[in-house]
Amino acid sequence: MKFNKLGDTEIMVSEICLGTMTWGSQNSQAEAHEQLDYAIGEGVNFIDTAEMYPTTPRLPETTGRTEEYLGHWLKQRADRDELIVATKVTGEGNKDIRNGARVTGSTIREALESSLKRLQTDVVDLYQLHWPNRGSYHFRKYWNFDASKLQPGDMEQEVADILGEVQNLQVEGKLRAFGLSNESAWGTMKFLDVAKKHDLPRIVSMQNEYSLICRIYDTDMAELSLLENVGLMAFSPLAAGGLSGKYIDGMVPEGSRRSMQDGLNGRYVKQSEQAIALYNDIAKRNGLLLAQMALAFCLTRPFMMSVIVGATTLDQLKTDIAAADVKLSEAVLAEIQSVYRDNPMPM
Repeated sequence: MKFNKLGDTEIMVSEICLGTMTWGSQNSQAEAHEQLDYAIGEGVNFIDTAEMYPTTPRLPETTGRTEEYLGHWLKQRADRDELIVATKVTGEGNKDIRNGARVTGSTIREALESSLKRLQTDVVDLYQLHWPNRGSYHFRKYWNFDASKLQPGDMEQEVADILGEVQNLQVEGKLRAFGLSNESAWGTMKFLDVAKKHDLPRIVSMQNEYSLICRIYDTDMAELSLLENVGLMAFSPLAAGGLSGKYIDGMVPEGSRRSMQDGLNGRYVKQSEQAIALYNDIAKRNGLLLAQMALAFCLTRPFMMSVIVGATTLDQLKTDIAAADVKLSEAVLAEIQSVYRDNPMPM
């Protein structure tokens, strides 16, 4: 397992991160612990969760359950200091948490302290803003994105308030580093600029969607990641299972995410199904599993810090983690680029 530095910190994270958003809905606590034991045994030291998980489906009565499952496991570990635990504060609009209130410095403290209790730990290694208060283009909103309708408010004051409380919590030893999620280049630079101007904590990571069929990160955000040392934690690298290969030829296995959410939150549409079939052909011709080829491709990206993998079965998790050992040839990468050129935004 390869390890990468978390921004400008001394924290080293595994290039495969264990995602958790199915724990508490599709996965029981026992299954969650089994996944954790296996992943850590394979060299993974990075675990990502959020206060709003699980999300398959997201229900008011299960909110926070994923952190609780992880907390029961962490409490039993003698090696907690060797693990990097990341979680997120829910952004504006989720009515199930704090009535959907805008995130402020006081929100950060309230949410983090609640997460620490559920996680049964004294410190969160990486705390992230799940999405920006002002809204964003992520989750297929880019098709109708209109920047003039965003509501940034006094962005500098808001960011200073948030980062000021992050700094206080760092001094208290309750969190180590801070990152963003579902952000844009402009929003990220605002956080970086305010941190520099007011000598506040610098963001160290970005958690945005990235996969063979979602590559909007490859331009402005890639440049920002590389030049500002803010690495990507890619979520949905298998497009919510669309790139696992299990839905090829119209198959919808019982209990799969598509059996509950046919379009995979906008990821599985006619155009993406066609692109996935082309990527699957590349994998088959080269003796690769589509899922492993998709993950291995993400790991080749120069801005990639860690790829978040989630699974509902242990066999799926074994396949995903093994992708860290798959090296794609120049010929395969050229074939992938050819499909990408013809299908740049299939979802």
